Amino acid sequence: MSNHVRHYRPTRAEISLSALRHNAKLARELAAGQSLLAVIKANAYGHGSSAVAAALEPYVDAFAVAFIDEALQLRESGCQLPIVLLEGCFSAAELTLCEAYNLQPVIHHHRQLEQVLTSNIETPLRVWLKVDSGMHRLGFASNDIAAVSERLRAASQVADVVLMSHFANAEQAEHPLNSRQLAEFEPLVGLASQLSLANSAALLQPFDSLLQADERRWCRAGIMLYGIDPGLPYATAALQPAMRLVAPVIGLRSVKAGDTVGYGSRWQASRDSVIATLAIGYADGYPRHASTGTAVLARGQRLPLVGTVSMDMITIDATDCPQLCLEDEVELWGPALPVNEVAQQIGTIGYELVTRVGQRVPRIYVD
Repeated sequence: MSNHVRHYRPTRAEISLSALRHNAKLARELAAGQSLLAVIKANAYGHGSSAVAAALEPYVDAFAVAFIDEALQLRESGCQLPIVLLEGCFSAAELTLCEAYNLQPVIHHHRQLEQVLTSNIETPLRVWLKVDSGMHRLGFASNDIAAVSERLRAASQVADVVLMSHFANAEQAEHPLNSRQLAEFEPLVGLASQLSLANSAALLQPFDSLLQADERRWCRAGIMLYGIDPGLPYATAALQPAMRLVAPVIGLRSVKAGDTVGYGSRWQASRDSVIATLAIGYADGYPRHASTGTAVLARGQRLPLVGTVSMDMITIDATDCPQLCLEDEVELWGPALPVNEVAQQIGTIGYELVTRVGQRVPRIYVD
């Protein structure tokens, strides 16, 4: 964990363990009897998978990652809970690792099915059978599920089956595809002992009885665990942002009206201005395509990014914040500047911003 290593560079991502726990407790309350699968793929959405797993382990029933490398890293860090592989196994050889490390693969195509049915594993695995109910990314067609489920349930290699699917538009409760996906999934619910449909958005605003409390069901809480609104049409004030990305002021200079700043001279001062340089750039995951006007928070005041994002630095217009000093810390996003607000200004989503925070940015865990 980053707290055990000395970091000299003050640029950092502060991760609030108390916020993570708060969000997990909220997810547990909303799950209301359902089992809770905490999604910590992509280095826990940029927050640090080992530390996040340790913080969340008392509050959830299992973890989910994208692929086996992420799962093995968690096992090496001491994580004990079952781990679901959302992309399943890429080769038959991985099934012996699933057996050894209590990993539960998703099965979403026939090659994976045959690999399970012909494997030599001795300890039966729980498998997650994915239905393509309309997202058209991964999964078996609904009319194949009965035959696939029957083969899995009869197999000595399989302990039990969780039937799952994934919404394409859960953040829009009234989207017509939601009802079509539910209609595709509902006739299949008797084919497995357990079910999983709800992601963060569907957990925060359940729009069908299939998403509500039932001990057979698993909720998959992802982005909400990190305190980020999954894109709902209303503010989810109950969530607490877990990441605060900060960088210091390492340069202050006055420029004249007409002067330009940064690579390509893309920003020109319309007045005599004060430019502050911050020690963060695209090598740290701050997007190079962030445009002039993107907000940062300095001394409680929103200030605009100006000029082109560099590899290690960005520049902001600090003219209207005369009290700003060298070594002051500026928040790029966090509790006081929501990552979704910054993402909207940049033309992306909060998911991308937090997952792209680079490894050279220390994660500092605070409670």
